[in-house]
Amino acid sequence: MSTYAAPLKDMSFVLNELAGLADLAKLPGCEEAAPDTVEAILQEASRFASEVLDPLNYSGDQEGSKLREGAVTTPKGFKDAYRKYVEGGWGALPVSARWGGQGLPKLVATPVEEMWCSANMSFSLCPMLTQGAIHAVELRGSDSLQKIFLPKMASGEWTGTMNLTESQAGSDLALLRTRAERNGEHYLISGQKIFITFGEHDYTDNIVHLVLARTPDAPEGVKGISLFVVPKFMLNTDGSLGARNGVQCVSIEHKLGIHASPTAVMAYEKAVGYLVGEENRGLETMFIMMNAARFAVGLEGVSIAERATQRAVSYARERVQGRDLLEGGKAVPIIRHPDVRRMLMLMKSQTEAMRALAYVVAAALDTAARHPDKAVRQRTQAFVDLLIPVVKGWSTETGIEVASLGVQVHGGMGFVEETGAAQYYRDARITTIYEGTTGIQANDLLGRKITREAGATVKALIAELQRFDGELGKSSNADIQALRKSLAEGAAAIAASVEFILGQAGKDPRVAFAGAVPFLKLMGIVCGGWQMARAALISERKLAADDGDSAFYSAKIATARFFGDHVLSQAGGLRDSIVNGSAAVMALNEDQFLAA
Repeated sequence: MSTYAAPLKDMSFVLNELAGLADLAKLPGCEEAAPDTVEAILQEASRFASEVLDPLNYSGDQEGSKLREGAVTTPKGFKDAYRKYVEGGWGALPVSARWGGQGLPKLVATPVEEMWCSANMSFSLCPMLTQGAIHAVELRGSDSLQKIFLPKMASGEWTGTMNLTESQAGSDLALLRTRAERNGEHYLISGQKIFITFGEHDYTDNIVHLVLARTPDAPEGVKGISLFVVPKFMLNTDGSLGARNGVQCVSIEHKLGIHASPTAVMAYEKAVGYLVGEENRGLETMFIMMNAARFAVGLEGVSIAERATQRAVSYARERVQGRDLLEGGKAVPIIRHPDVRRMLMLMKSQTEAMRALAYVVAAALDTAARHPDKAVRQRTQAFVDLLIPVVKGWSTETGIEVASLGVQVHGGMGFVEETGAAQYYRDARITTIYEGTTGIQANDLLGRKITREAGATVKALIAELQRFDGELGKSSNADIQALRKSLAEGAAAIAASVEFILGQAGKDPRVAFAGAVPFLKLMGIVCGGWQMARAALISERKLAADDGDSAFYSAKIATARFFGDHVLSQAGGLRDSIVNGSAAVMALNEDQFLAA
């Protein structure tokens, strides 16, 4: 099997040329993100990913986590890898210095998180959820909760979870039944939660659960949900661990993939919990966590796509099969065959487009949080809100597609576990379900991000694409001009689709929302194409200035051209599905789905 190698050159290009790391470093609180510091962090993270995490990925998948008498044992090597992760201070990277963190921007943490997930998705899930829990407690928790829990979580001494889902509720949080009864200064939590990633494990002595529950007099529906911190162990007055709290792991799921990551069913029986924020406003706080988690899951799509691409390219370069008539009929590596090249280019180009869009959104998250101008913060936050469901939905759907192509490149060997290609496909499959399915992301995009504000932010995006078209028009490069045409058609497809959606949403929402997922995909490929076109234009300038690696920059242009011809070219068909396809979506009655 090939060893994971972080794509540092592409990561650096995207960070500096597309996401604007230098400008970001000028924002308040981002001063530590100097180029040499960031380069050192990425180099060290790359070594950790390749040397510590990647070697455990296959063995961890084969062994899986095990539950015995309420205790979970992770696969061999995982606990030691987590110890090294903590010793390296990696969990503290994006956390405020107030809690012992390094306070680095989201943009700097993003490529590091991509590396962890590419090297070992199962391992990466625990730190990812801990970061989300830290974020929620930092924003809404009381001073005492912050002082008790955040330093330990920032250091990695304790980990965190999100406890949302219940078996009868699924994604409909209005149906939650877990109860929280006030008992003096705290609450007693009772109920059961499912699908709790790393709800129980052997990495740390304590686990900090963030749990959604209802108080007895709470209003019905989502307006009656509160959020609580429920530690696995109670704390003594000196901060040391005390008695076991009333929370237990009663089972772990048997899953298609991510076998090394324990997905727990958690039972709460009068467990002591501490209110985060105000009663009945827990969903607001949980959505803060969820928005961050949705971005992180979108990044998982990028990560799996990168790893699957690396393995497919390595195999295609080594596997000799078939003959090349242009080379005298001799046997050649399969990478010489046009259809294999097509698949590898689909994998490479879409991975680069997803990475570019994710990093640009990460930079926007930093700007929205730290820019001194309120108007800029608000405008940038609107951009982030628009694109988070796109990063999550499009990147994860595409990650599955790329992983599937990786199996196909391997042929029959891709369908057996020993090559590793199948694991990426299995692991990737959960990403479109995590933190809301693709349909939920698409409905959120149309409902909360477009129709609610009459399309103001998406229209601003369309205007930016039209402005950028003028920049592309100045290029003399034939590949860039071909890409310009594809991108312009994509922007026009978004504009037509938005006009249709806004026109129909108030009349019959079913008509508008029937095309929600195709619209999300359209947004993804056009916004990804926008970033690929930016990369091509910058690469053209670098080549003209003879600025460094000509092979890298020429490959950027060629890959962008391929993306335009093979991916952006889908825009017109997606527009037609959105505008013309709703009648066919709703054409059958429920009984007609049953076999005759």
